[in-house]
Amino acid sequence: MLTFILSYRLAVTNRREGFMIPLAVLGDGNEGIIKKVAGKPEVKKHLENLGFIVGDTVNVITEQNGNIIVKVKEARIAVSKEMAMKIYV
Repeated sequence: MLTFILSYRLAVTNRREGFMIPLAVLGDGNEGIIKKVAGKPEVKKHLENLGFIVGDTVNVITEQNGNIIVKVKEARIAVSKEMAMKIYV
């Protein structure tokens, strides 16, 4: 229930992308489709180079030491919570 409340409060509604939540609140074991990558152009480019492309699927493996471990494009990647808050699914 707490996860739902946090997700609801952090949710963003956009006409083009629809209902979105940050990757950081998606939760362990859940999967989502990347709808938006926010941030400065250099941050967006960095995340794109790591494989976070709009339209691709991302799976949250777990959270460890303030990092989110995800599976994207058959690779496991650790991103900080700060970065994960810029990726909307």
